[in-house]
Amino acid sequence: MRYAIFSDVHSNLEALDAVVKAYQEERIDQYFCVGDVVGYATNPQECIQKVKSFTNIVIAGNHDWAAVDLFSTEFFNPLALEAIVWTKENLNQEDRSFLQSLKLTYQNDDFTLVHGTLENPESFDYMIDVEAAEKTFSLLKTGICFVGHSHIAGVFMKDEAPGVSYQEDGSLNLKPSHKYIVNVGSVGQPRDGNPKAAYCVFDTEKRQIQIKRVAYDVGLTRHKILQAGLPSFLGDRLLQGE
Repeated sequence: MRYAIFSDVHSNLEALDAVVKAYQEERIDQYFCVGDVVGYATNPQECIQKVKSFTNIVIAGNHDWAAVDLFSTEFFNPLALEAIVWTKENLNQEDRSFLQSLKLTYQNDDFTLVHGTLENPESFDYMIDVEAAEKTFSLLKTGICFVGHSHIAGVFMKDEAPGVSYQEDGSLNLKPSHKYIVNVGSVGQPRDGNPKAAYCVFDTEKRQIQIKRVAYDVGLTRHKILQAGLPSFLGDRLLQGE
């Protein structure tokens, strides 16, 4: 099987279109979304419809749930909060029902999906250090867990020996004795200094995971953000991938 696993589209239609086009060259068998289809940019309805058109397995992200009042915006920064308010005003009832239906985790024989961590997934904590990884590894029932949320691709690895290691590059060949937590990065708002959209391919036969990047029309996405009256920083940051 060749799985497409992507996260954090954040209403960026241009980035999503570029990723979908790239996936068409990858002989994908099944698609999975690890959350945050909406938030920040200006095409929430279009991104929801496009994601729904090729997968019915979408995990809830904090922006998805916040947009339908299932998650508090208490700790959102002012820019993210302004974007959520705008998003709420630009969703129809079908979109709201879809976001309300999203579950926090998914598991099959090959992997587990969660937006943040397996420990209290409803809190949408960040998988950013060894301590968080250790807790998720202790709860993980499969060999691999795919996450998003931080918008930075990377892999935590654990074998029989004590301790957890980490690599920034999200591409690797899997070892039978290891477990992995893979952050697939962000389609619509990368924060690793690379403005190209990130997406993941998992080949179960080759036992290989690859995080790939594809360019998109960042300028158009930025223009839409400015035209909508959203904070200019939300568009400017896309130019730098931060």
